[in-house]
Amino acid sequence: MTTWISTTPDAKLVDRSADIVATGAVAAPDLALDGSEYQSLRGFGGCFNELGWLPLQTVTEAERDQIIKELFDPEEMNFTFNRAPVAANDFADHWYSYDEVEGDYDMEHFSVERDEQTLIPYIHRAQEWQPDMRLFSSPWSPPTWMKRPKAYNYGRLVRTPENLKAYAKYLVRYVEEYAKHGIAVNQLHVQNEVFADQKFPSALWDSDALKEFIRDYLGPAFDEAGLDTDIWLGTLNGPEDMAWTGGGYGMKLNNYNRFVDNILFDEGARRYIKGIAYQWAGQNCIARTHESWPEIDLIQSESECGDGQNTWEYAEYVFHLINHYLRNGATAYVYWNMILDDQDSTWGWWQNSLFTITADTHEVRRNPEYYVMRHFSKYVRPGAKVLGTTGHFNSMGIAFRNPSGSLAVVVQNALDYEMPFEFADPADPNRGLKVTLAPRSFNTFVLD
Repeated sequence: MTTWISTTPDAKLVDRSADIVATGAVAAPDLALDGSEYQSLRGFGGCFNELGWLPLQTVTEAERDQIIKELFDPEEMNFTFNRAPVAANDFADHWYSYDEVEGDYDMEHFSVERDEQTLIPYIHRAQEWQPDMRLFSSPWSPPTWMKRPKAYNYGRLVRTPENLKAYAKYLVRYVEEYAKHGIAVNQLHVQNEVFADQKFPSALWDSDALKEFIRDYLGPAFDEAGLDTDIWLGTLNGPEDMAWTGGGYGMKLNNYNRFVDNILFDEGARRYIKGIAYQWAGQNCIARTHESWPEIDLIQSESECGDGQNTWEYAEYVFHLINHYLRNGATAYVYWNMILDDQDSTWGWWQNSLFTITADTHEVRRNPEYYVMRHFSKYVRPGAKVLGTTGHFNSMGIAFRNPSGSLAVVVQNALDYEMPFEFADPADPNRGLKVTLAPRSFNTFVLD
């Protein structure tokens, strides 16, 4: 039995299984399996942000339950691999850290009390549907008294032994305190976007600083505390070997190998690094890492966020991002803001989301990227293998083998007109099919 679900701008999640024509073919010009099998997927997910939790409190209890169900129910979007910030990020309601007492190197004043009102209940709601949910966390900024300048935004950690040791203890305490609330942090990613010097919470890290911190401070601190949380090198929003600056009349060079390989070739640091997370400009690096370090786990850690317009065109771009990352070794794809209202940003950049809850009428809207993510996450199960394919739809399609043995094939027709589409599995002529894809459509085929 084969199921075909299709989504267009005007018709969402339509079951078109009755329109499938079986071909009995073992070859197809559009998309065919080539016999290769690649990485297993951890799954799909999103990030728990304060500006998602707050508008969720403005709808009815039934609507709130429905949104949580759609995101996390194993029979719905099945978000199994999710992210949380360590203290404030750019979509926190206010900026904060867990210890703003200057010079508190022993973390005597460390507290996650603020998270008990927002992020922790948000995660608990997800756990109702995903009790074994995997979670990774990353800080956007250390406590301000550890930085120069002493601010959440801009700058970097002042690299003294006292600060590095205290910051490692700070991250250990985060993992321990969340565990007391029944939340296991499975991965700790050292810094969100190490190349981002932003007006929201951020901190720059160069390659040598990351290497030293992981090797000499964070790794040993996790060992001493007996944590089974994995340390990841991430989240990397680069490096970009060349980027245009100054309106396109200047350039900035940042050699990929002198950043990433400088860390990975250090055996002391490498022993602690369980994986690398890429996002944003990191999309240009993941293939190079996968080719040189195939034994290292990779994930995509933050879907690019758009401009708040939630257009179909941007959803098509996100489809491309998912295809690109998964074809280049990523074992997970993580969305950014699962929920937002339509008026709120603490620093002025409106962003896309899966759900919009309007600030005035509290209307719940499902945006185009909701459907893109659902076309993958509902049908491609954790543990699925990425399969090798050939054909003219390779840039618009990707295939997976689920743990159950079923195939999930996710295909876009990005063109403005209908396109005939054929799929074949050389190992099984019963899986050969032919359909006509609607213009500008997303499509998932599940072949038992």
